[in-house]
Amino acid sequence: MTTQPIVPVILSGGTGTRLWPLSRGGFPKQFWPLVSERSMIQETALRAVGEGFAAPLVVANEAHRFLVAEQLAEIGIRDATILLEPEGRNSGPAIAAAAAMVAQESPGAVLWILSADHAIRDVPALHAALQLAAAAARHDGRIVTFGMRATAPETSFGYIEMGPPIGEAEGVGVVRAVARFTEKPDAETAQRLVADGRHVWNSGMFVATAATMVEELARHAPEMLAAAQGALAASTRDLGFVRLGAAEFRAAPSLSIDYAVMERTDRAAVVPCEIGWNDVGSWDALWAIASKDEGRNALHGPVTAVESRNCLVRSDGIRTAVLGCANLVVVTTEDAVLVMPRARAQDVKHVVDRLKAEGAPEAAAHRKVYRPWGHYSGLILGDRFQVKEIVVRPGGRLSLQKHHHRAEHWVVVKGTARVQRDAESLLLSENQSVYLPLGCVHRLENPGMIPLVLIEVQVGSYLGEDDIVRLEDNYGRS
Repeated sequence: MTTQPIVPVILSGGTGTRLWPLSRGGFPKQFWPLVSERSMIQETALRAVGEGFAAPLVVANEAHRFLVAEQLAEIGIRDATILLEPEGRNSGPAIAAAAAMVAQESPGAVLWILSADHAIRDVPALHAALQLAAAAARHDGRIVTFGMRATAPETSFGYIEMGPPIGEAEGVGVVRAVARFTEKPDAETAQRLVADGRHVWNSGMFVATAATMVEELARHAPEMLAAAQGALAASTRDLGFVRLGAAEFRAAPSLSIDYAVMERTDRAAVVPCEIGWNDVGSWDALWAIASKDEGRNALHGPVTAVESRNCLVRSDGIRTAVLGCANLVVVTTEDAVLVMPRARAQDVKHVVDRLKAEGAPEAAAHRKVYRPWGHYSGLILGDRFQVKEIVVRPGGRLSLQKHHHRAEHWVVVKGTARVQRDAESLLLSENQSVYLPLGCVHRLENPGMIPLVLIEVQVGSYLGEDDIVRLEDNYGRS
């Protein structure tokens, strides 16, 4: 009997606020190249490619759908199923929807549930642990997680107390029953858990057959499963994406899979392993796994560290220098700077909360905003005018639209632009421009083979992005 391939289920719904100002709601950490030249989601997907693996199923926020598709396509993955959440409801409903979807066609298929934003150094060791977990899932009906050796009293991780081996095997690397889960303990409790030798960190990866996951959801979280199945039944397909029914999905309790199932089921098991795992959940965690100079500084981008030690200094824009500093995090982007002690890395969310309360756009959005056709960057914002750089990929086409409160001037810097302006069709090349008066119906398209770059000058009484009336759109946006 042929063994069914393992189905990777990649959860990509997080916003990574503890890595602000780099990670923000519009472009969270899983889409950034933090530990290699590839993004976190690309590295995650590539761990589950090849013999023995089915095409991935990615559960993502609707706002990130084109980012997911584009980044997977960049690494040659074009057959992924991308399941869109209308809103984030924690990991439980996302996993319930994925399990229900796979169970419809292949209930015996093994799901490998992965977070899109984890770093793993030893992939062969990970695959060895996966084979143990998959066997326990297939033959014993277990839901298996991966336990990381606890090397420090971390308070940002969950812990698993390991029980006896399942079956007769003994030793490191065997599958063990779970005796108890402990969610993010205080410092004193974490110290005790690390010292007793029976506890491992909960990696947040899970392995189970689709049927087992659905059965345990039905037993321990029936409302969540019913909402997920209802959302799946009401789903629609759009440009290759599967959109879950919004009203049905929002009815699901917002709970983690740990609380909804893992802490309640008698089928929980754990594979203790050492794979060089890190959840990259904070700037301090990123410092811990980064390459360092002689002063143990982790440096990235145009940065200079003088007489400084144990710092993380990152710049994605202007030159950033530190002098005589120790144990600091300094992060510079185009529009924000963060400076804090590394020991306070878990508290960045308080900064984001304050920015949101103040109505600061930097809390959630970058100056560069990605769209399905390319991206734009805000350059200058003044009184009644705004200047942007717009980049349209080859074949990209903006919506047919109009504005009630602004006129626009477009100047082509590079490439070729096809512009529809009311009844006119214009073809513009480098150094040519067009004026779009207030209220005119217009569209921009790149018919060329290279990216189209233009400068847009907006003038008017209101310049917000919500002053766009879309009349027609290739990407299903309203």
